Amino acid sequence: MIKRSLFFTNPAYLSTRNEQLVVNFPEESKKEKTVPIEDLGFVILENQQITLTNALLMKLVQNKTAVITCDQQHLPCSLLQPLVGHTEQTVRYRHQLDASVPLKKQLWQQTVMAKISNQAQHLKRLDKYSLKLERWAGEVKSGDTQNHEAIAAAHYFQNLFTIENFSRNQKGIPPNNLLNYGYAILRAITARAIVSSGMLPSVGIFHHNKYNAFSLADDIMEPYRPFVDALVFNIVESGCNIEELNTNIKVELLQIPAMDVEIDGKKSPLMNAMSRTTNSLYECFYGSSRKILYPEFG
Repeated sequence: MIKRSLFFTNPAYLSTRNEQLVVNFPEESKKEKTVPIEDLGFVILENQQITLTNALLMKLVQNKTAVITCDQQHLPCSLLQPLVGHTEQTVRYRHQLDASVPLKKQLWQQTVMAKISNQAQHLKRLDKYSLKLERWAGEVKSGDTQNHEAIAAAHYFQNLFTIENFSRNQKGIPPNNLLNYGYAILRAITARAIVSSGMLPSVGIFHHNKYNAFSLADDIMEPYRPFVDALVFNIVESGCNIEELNTNIKVELLQIPAMDVEIDGKKSPLMNAMSRTTNSLYECFYGSSRKILYPEFG
């Protein structure tokens, strides 16, 4: 079942009753609304005047619903996840922590190859120059010692948008604002899947900044980025105003968990595909597999 995403932009009081999320508004004219908690995958809290009960938070966590809060710039800044995400969590932590350096280098090689290949396929679908990316995808070595990931990303964004002076930079000109928001949603999806698969999102296979609590999420989300890029590209091409990250654009970007992607010849919503990816990653740590399952852009 595809889990729902709820996005709160206005002041509200959120509580629970009979296994439902109950929404009440300050305006007397607005009626109370309820949503089954079991249907929820993500709850995004943007407005600073939203109040939640502890009982609701407990039920959301028990349901493995990712609760995302936003900062004053309306960008996701925190993610609430359960302390126990899997029944075999302790054993799975051990396999993850014991992963050898050669294995992690091979996993990063697969990740970079999948990302560059998906970037190439995205450009190709748009009838843009993709030959260099297609070649680089096959030249990535163990551990990506030649840094093909960064080189390919720079080339990809130079060819993706026909916007003067555009380059991929978190603080750069639009549509960087849209990409930032989309990637933040994707990061939350990835972290949720990692925890549900019984692994630590802070222990990466490549990213390892001591201040980063989501290093593994930043690793595993890489091949999924082109799917976000495709959605952002369509928004830009629609001609709407992208200077401001308005509610309509955010609603479009909140389609990311439900986007159709294909893994191993089978289509599924992105959030379900991410669970397949993280489960396959654990199998690599466990030793029963040597390949991470990533989606192919088509």
